[in-house]
Amino acid sequence: MSIPKTVKMVISDFDGIFTDNTIIISEDKKISRRISFKDVMGVSLLVKNGYQVGIISGEKNSAIELIAESFKLKEVHQGIKNKIEVLKGILERNSLTIDEILYVGDDVNDAECLKFVNTKFTVPNANKKIKAIENIQITSACGGDGAFREIADEILDM
Repeated sequence: MSIPKTVKMVISDFDGIFTDNTIIISEDKKISRRISFKDVMGVSLLVKNGYQVGIISGEKNSAIELIAESFKLKEVHQGIKNKIEVLKGILERNSLTIDEILYVGDDVNDAECLKFVNTKFTVPNANKKIKAIENIQITSACGGDGAFREIADEILDM
């Protein structure tokens, strides 16, 4: 993995990165997802070491809210259809450049953001169009199985 020392913030999609993209629908039509504690620990470690973490998700779910509250994340955006506009807003509000962020995404709704930033990651089980983006790095771990933690560990080992 190659992560520049300039990175100050990690911005990630949620479903497909923190989850394995599986949803469980109960008889009463409630949706739940499985997330790996390894990935939650990755958020914790980054925050404790002075990095900012943001989430831009196309969906809304309570797991994102719980993580945001637990780690006092200020850039958490759910139900987003146009992620690139939100990403540009995050950069502006936090006075960051594209060299200071790392973006993680796995599906076509992340493509614009991944093409926009310099440091970009996806997971092995990502959409093939995402894995084909120029200069994208692919984690060893799949989404929902420690991929975010793998990136966090690499940042902290720099």
